[in-house]
Amino acid sequence: MSNDYCITELCETLAVSRSGYYAWQGRPPGQRALKNALLREKLQELFEQNRRVYGSPRLTVSLQREGLKCARNRVARHMRSLGLRARQKKAFKPRTTESNHPHPIAPNRLKAAGRPKALDQVWVSDITYVATRQGWVYLAGVMDLCSRKIVGWACADHLKTTLVQEALRRAVASRGPQPGLLHHSDRGCQYASADYRAQLQTIQSRPSMSAAGNCYDNAAMESFWSTLKTEWLHPQTFRDQPAAELAIFDYIETFYNPKRLHSALGYQSPVEFELELSHAKH
Repeated sequence: MSNDYCITELCETLAVSRSGYYAWQGRPPGQRALKNALLREKLQELFEQNRRVYGSPRLTVSLQREGLKCARNRVARHMRSLGLRARQKKAFKPRTTESNHPHPIAPNRLKAAGRPKALDQVWVSDITYVATRQGWVYLAGVMDLCSRKIVGWACADHLKTTLVQEALRRAVASRGPQPGLLHHSDRGCQYASADYRAQLQTIQSRPSMSAAGNCYDNAAMESFWSTLKTEWLHPQTFRDQPAAELAIFDYIETFYNPKRLHSALGYQSPVEFELELSHAKH
């Protein structure tokens, strides 16, 4: 502003003396200004480190972990001044599952089971779609409902049962669940097929399926799909399946599982939550 108006006019308008203005201009920044500068610098750094997807709640927790005391409103105010804005989720409506098939349907055991208190008690599974220039890529995932960790996933250019079988095979290989695991999915023909049911029987898992027409019984998995697409997939354009699969691997294995703070876990990452749970047992 001083470039547009002379100092004398500004001082007269604001009812301050010229000597007072120059004294203020030469004064070193106070403690509050220095703290705000440090906060803004760290805020920008953490925003970039977390792929520009964190809003004020997660950034507040991240700053507190760095030893910077701050409230969410203060963080939100500085985010606005810095032009930092997390990607916003859009209303997410899952595609209808093909449930018109002759295979047997398992009862919905998920609600009665309640929230699991240990790992590998309840797994939830689902399929979603990813667009590429060469067509759709289909992604099947398996989540441990206790820690929200994605314990198995697989991609294919088809919706055959082998897609969900591969995701389950990888989950079993990485976790080695004990008999009695509850496996929940929708009523899709892939999950109800004889081959998939046989795979569940092999690991002595109890099947559970969503109520008819209510895919939101599987809310945790649907929420993950929405997060994956909003934070990582939608802003990108993929040439083909390998490119999409690499991006999915990058998000799940190097960010979501080990680093992304999850509100349902007290703002811990799935890996952090599992480690804390393991330490609590011992």
